[in-house]
Amino acid sequence: NGMSGLAGWAGARADQALAFHELHRPGDPVLLANRWDAGSARLIEASGAMAIATTSAGLAWAHGYPDGDGLPLPVLTTALSQIDRVISVPLSVDIEAGYSADPAHVTKVVEAVIETGAVGINIEDGRDPVDLLAAKIRAARAAATRLGIPLFINARIDVYLRALVPADGAVAEVIRRAAAYREAGADGVFPAGIVDAADIRDVVAGSDLPVNVLVEPGLPSVTVLRDLGVARVSAGSGIAQMLTAAARDAVTEFLGQGRYDAMRGGLMGYGEINALYPPAGS
Repeated sequence: NGMSGLAGWAGARADQALAFHELHRPGDPVLLANRWDAGSARLIEASGAMAIATTSAGLAWAHGYPDGDGLPLPVLTTALSQIDRVISVPLSVDIEAGYSADPAHVTKVVEAVIETGAVGINIEDGRDPVDLLAAKIRAARAAATRLGIPLFINARIDVYLRALVPADGAVAEVIRRAAAYREAGADGVFPAGIVDAADIRDVVAGSDLPVNVLVEPGLPSVTVLRDLGVARVSAGSGIAQMLTAAARDAVTEFLGQGRYDAMRGGLMGYGEINALYPPAGS
């Protein structure tokens, strides 16, 4: 019946959520090559990814919106449903700052993304007060608990990314915020923009939660990040930006010079790409 079907869905998703939690091992980080639509998600899974995570920027751009907390929820949930259809590994979704300053609205966003397949979220503080993100995390946890999903909540801390405090106080501020977000119910902390090895080591040592870092210029190699105790490494919007630049260059060459060199070299085969995707109804 409908109730047993719902229970079965929740049970399967709960198992997937627990599997996603278990991927966050300090010193053996899960690598997330963030995707922006169903096609890229399936490609990344087929390339060996253990989990799939969205880039909010890439997903917004792919649907014709700027990044920055402005993506309409129906656009997001439609995209997530399409992604969920073609992957079998855990799905984590960047919901930016929850698309609202109201924790009650964040509850609705979290319910919606869980119902479209997510077992993890990223949610960020930006320039907002620490107490506000803590309230949003509590709202997200309550929503997930009601749905029976042990959602992995990754709290993005923007101290480095937005230079919120003087550099000599950044590590201490990240650790302070991490403690507040852990108390609110976060499962991981994500000091986006941190690249200095000593700072990363200090944040790992000062936090009780798995630490996520973002691929940025100057970030140490994954081998070094393992030694530093990092638990998760995110490509962020980097892959989407790289592919956008390649597409722009090919289009510029075609339209401006009438040449096709960029479209002839190093292509993945049509048949190989086509075979990645399940047909409708499967």
